[in-house]
Amino acid sequence: MITPESRIPVDRDWTDAELENYKLHRRFDRIGRLVGDAAMKKLMGSHVMVVGLGGVGSWAAEMLARSGVGTLTLVDFDEVCITNFNRQLHALQGAVGTQKVTAVAERLAKINPALKIVPVLKFFNRDSQEEIFAGQGDVGVPDFVIDAIDSITPKCMLLAHCQQNGIPIVTSTGSSGKLDPTRVEILDLAKTEVDPLARAVRRILREQYGFPAKGVFGIPSVFSGEAPIMPSELKYDNGKGFKCVCPQGDNTFFQCDNRNIIMGSAGFVTSAFGMAAASYVVRCLIGAETHPFKVAKQSSSRCANLLAEGGANLLAGESSSLEANLLTRS
Repeated sequence: MITPESRIPVDRDWTDAELENYKLHRRFDRIGRLVGDAAMKKLMGSHVMVVGLGGVGSWAAEMLARSGVGTLTLVDFDEVCITNFNRQLHALQGAVGTQKVTAVAERLAKINPALKIVPVLKFFNRDSQEEIFAGQGDVGVPDFVIDAIDSITPKCMLLAHCQQNGIPIVTSTGSSGKLDPTRVEILDLAKTEVDPLARAVRRILREQYGFPAKGVFGIPSVFSGEAPIMPSELKYDNGKGFKCVCPQGDNTFFQCDNRNIIMGSAGFVTSAFGMAAASYVVRCLIGAETHPFKVAKQSSSRCANLLAEGGANLLAGESSSLEANLLTRS
């Protein structure tokens, strides 16, 4: 039986028994034939963190698991909602009200019983970031991070933390309000266009975290150049707008009713974002792609101070109004 303890080691040559186990572990036969034994060894010894398990992150996490990545840290504070069913992999009958990290972990364990999964039921912010990145048990700092957060303040904090600490990261920009998955591509975050979320994130990173006013950030970004489609009023809204039906109601961090606008979304687009992010991570891990570690040069003292503060001005209650204003103006 394959167990987490039988994972293939990456830091030494395989024993005959381990090699035989790999040969018999045919779950990854097809990707192994695509990338080769050496690449599979790297993937099986890699640790990737996915922050945000929604319409983008759930797909990214599953594609990493199906690609043979050996350790996944899954970070999300939310529960499955009935409105998740059109785009999130773990949204299935009977799952409403279940913690997303639990639902995703259970699903991924069925894909690869040897996968080591670290579920983290936390909202990423100033108070939780050090604990999240400190790792749990022996997993340590991740080799790569996928940012699938859809809220501006924690998204900026995560990007700045990874950039300051040299942790490779790929970020997803806005995937909602779009219908064409063929428009999805990867560019530096500073070069994306037509995306209100990316524009707002760039502004905060420049103003609050010392990112360069001109030039690239050194952060690969999954984005779509398709112009956002504004949401339609549905008949059951009765002219009163969207009403939250989330099982947790007031979840401390967000209420749907308080959002500036509820955009529509399509699973065939959000999944394309997640798969593009997972593809980029896999390509970097096996050496087929190079992450731009040294492209963005920031003022280390300014950035360090701001990271220590954790964007306190944003977390002191200004984030909701600021996000609404930025998204409205963009």
